Amino acid sequence: MASVKRCWARVAVLGCVGFMLARPAVAEEKKQEAVPKIQVAILLDTSNSMDGLINQARTQLWKIVNELTTVRLGGKAPKLEVALYEYGNDGLPAKEGFLRMVVPMTGDLDKVSEAMFALKTNGGQEFCGRVIDAATRQLLWSTSSKDVKCIFVAGNEPFNQGDFDYAKACKQAAAKGITVSTIFCGTNAEGVQTFWQRGAQLADGSYMSIDQDQQLAAAPAPQDKELAQLGVQLNATYLAYGDAKKRQEGLRRQAEQDVNAAKSPVGAAAARAAFKASGQYLNPDWDLVDAIQEGRVRLESLAEDQLPDAVRSLSGVERKAYVEKLAAQRKNIQAKMAKLGETRKVYLAEQDRKLQAQMAASRGSVGVQAKAAPAAAPSFERAVTDAVKAAAQKK
Repeated sequence: MASVKRCWARVAVLGCVGFMLARPAVAEEKKQEAVPKIQVAILLDTSNSMDGLINQARTQLWKIVNELTTVRLGGKAPKLEVALYEYGNDGLPAKEGFLRMVVPMTGDLDKVSEAMFALKTNGGQEFCGRVIDAATRQLLWSTSSKDVKCIFVAGNEPFNQGDFDYAKACKQAAAKGITVSTIFCGTNAEGVQTFWQRGAQLADGSYMSIDQDQQLAAAPAPQDKELAQLGVQLNATYLAYGDAKKRQEGLRRQAEQDVNAAKSPVGAAAARAAFKASGQYLNPDWDLVDAIQEGRVRLESLAEDQLPDAVRSLSGVERKAYVEKLAAQRKNIQAKMAKLGETRKVYLAEQDRKLQAQMAASRGSVGVQAKAAPAAAPSFERAVTDAVKAAAQKK
């Protein structure tokens, strides 16, 4: 009996040890599952007639992702990841279906912006079924049913072109929990007739027609200048690590996308600034501050040639203090930018209210019966944000 008791005691001890050893893995798994995701794959037609579409996508990217920072999944702010494909371009391999994965699924949105500004139009063999199938198979999609996974395909040729059945492609995406939303560049009726609406219906997505050449008016705001200045200060808190090429690329890409946003229509730079002020703007692949906070690297584990130039000559304690100081500065600057961004929203809303009131008074003063102005065609930005929010509401 004593030996039996000793045996059961050993089993109990080993069980406890096993449980204790398993706890870190379980805790880590729960930690990873705790942050939901919104994954968006953008599939752009880059044939000759699509310059307007590409321009809307590249200049509205920061408005899109900034708007998506307001979405909540299970009451939590999700991590945002974006991928980019181009299709319908004769400069791409015919054997691949004239398509290319430009950027894989990533949280580094500066990479997505850079790639969008590098897109060029050429020719035209637009195979929607092929590119939807490629995005469904090739991208690293989340396996969680709680995450939002969306494909957006935009173009202006019949949706059923090519040797891969679009219906099969859409159904395959839906089977993986991925919605397929379609954006037709043309009239609504033509998009319906050429199967763009049907494609969205097959994968629980949204269909929208847009005017790709529409120039969207935007008003400047008195906060824009200060937001730009704070953006420069924010960039100074980034500490590039890794090999020399990686350090240079990260800093260069960040600065160039600031310039691209500044050259875009009014509002794009402010939208980028607002996104950079949010917790969604993360660069752990090249920025040491983000990498440490995300648990990607440990400062003391980096080789000397992987360290940022600014800390290489410092002691271990001094390096840690320097990184913590930059993290605190960044948090402070981001808080100022976020507050300024909210003030900007209030200002623009008030300006719009005044404009609408003036227009109504003008119509009344000349004795003309007020009529609602024809609604402008939705933009690429609206098509994406509306569809993602609709998908999030179903979770």
